[in-house]
Amino acid sequence: MNQRLTLPTALLLTVPPLMWAGNAVVGRLAADLIPPMTLNFLRWLIAFFILLPLAWQILRPSSTLWPAWRRYLLLGFLGVGCYNALMYLALHTSTALNVTLVGASVPRAAGHRASIVLSMRRLDTISDIDASSMQVTTGAGVTIADWQRAASAGGIDTPIDFAARDSATVGGAIATNAGGSRVVRFGTMRQQVVGVEAVLADGTVVGSLAGLPKETVGLHWPSLLAGSEGTLAVITAARLRLVPRFEYVTTMLAAMDSVEAARETLALVRSELGSLDSIEMMFPEAMELVSVHLGTGAPVDVPAGGVALLIECADHADPTAGLHAVFDTIDGAVATAVATGGPRRQQLLAFRDRITEAIAAAATASGTPTYKLDVAVPVAAIEGVVDLARRVARRQQARLIPFGHLAEGNLHLNFLGATNPDEIADTVLPVVASLGGTISAEHGVGVAKTTWMHLVRSTGDLAAQQSIKRALDPNGILNPGVLDPSMGRVDDDQVP
Repeated sequence: MNQRLTLPTALLLTVPPLMWAGNAVVGRLAADLIPPMTLNFLRWLIAFFILLPLAWQILRPSSTLWPAWRRYLLLGFLGVGCYNALMYLALHTSTALNVTLVGASVPRAAGHRASIVLSMRRLDTISDIDASSMQVTTGAGVTIADWQRAASAGGIDTPIDFAARDSATVGGAIATNAGGSRVVRFGTMRQQVVGVEAVLADGTVVGSLAGLPKETVGLHWPSLLAGSEGTLAVITAARLRLVPRFEYVTTMLAAMDSVEAARETLALVRSELGSLDSIEMMFPEAMELVSVHLGTGAPVDVPAGGVALLIECADHADPTAGLHAVFDTIDGAVATAVATGGPRRQQLLAFRDRITEAIAAAATASGTPTYKLDVAVPVAAIEGVVDLARRVARRQQARLIPFGHLAEGNLHLNFLGATNPDEIADTVLPVVASLGGTISAEHGVGVAKTTWMHLVRSTGDLAAQQSIKRALDPNGILNPGVLDPSMGRVDDDQVP
């Protein structure tokens, strides 16, 4: 029986394979040039405009190309696709829509006054890139990724990098004293600010963008405003430090048989390799989650009780041989995967960069909230804190996803499906403080952690902080409630 192949059928048979092949080619060619969020959005856009005319030909009321039941079936598939596209955009743009992990930028009532949200995103000018002083001036609304691109165009680099680079801004990074993966080599955002311009509550403009390395004339505004979370002034611009751009970067993903082995590795690579640029840790739960999210197997298998290390070394000469030489002396290394660029390096980096994305996707899919703690402890205490967090998660039948920055003892503890966040904080944070740690390493305090500030700050510390706040903002109009222990516990619906 001969049947004529209709145009819609032919298109359905040929368009999906062509789109898949095109996406694969574009992904390989553009992976190092276009930010992942932008690249994936373009893929959705292209797919939409390719399929829309085809869908109209089949679904229009007068169409006789396909029986009704086939049209309804295709409509269902298109509906599912549109839903997934919207969820993807929601997951990938939330950080650009005034959302923080501790409620620091979420509007809230301030007595009888209405809240005003001040956006700095239009302050996006980048100027005065100076390779001799290794400095650049940026507006507060410049994203970390744009700062990086501007530096790269000048043959230099930025000392700060983290996964939210495409949406996080310079002003926000200063206000929270953000860290990221390169802290082991260059320090936090506070160390990168050599000048700042800000506006006080009464409209007075303070600070300087001169960026002088040596200047001792009273109050140092960058030091005061870094980590102040918008409570003392509105940062409008900054003079930022730049660093050399290294020609060679070696990335290694190593599976360690224990946290102790990871700690010994940290000590060894720090002492033997001057090129160490970052050393991140991902526990088995995080590796498994990202592997499922990406739909690919992990490059290395992490044993139970072990941890994966993502190590990057960057230098003007190839550091690969030196890194291999160090690992030849390490007993606890179970397996390693190494790359020096291209798609293979991006694959290794994805197991760290896309953890937060994978957590958000898992939370959305399960319909359960995620409670996040950002703590830091002495490196020797990491294993004990993770074990405690696992016990608390089991007690609440929650799923713990731990990862972090090894050199700083910074742990990101993510509890999927937590039923009692206060119990988690009341259990974990006092132990962290007793170990000489902090309740917030890089996400800030906001309104979510004010209740526990007394664990790491004395009464005198808190009183002095409030005195500075009253002096610079006597009417309390700048980010009311943030960094203010007198606010008490905050309801869950005030924190994303």
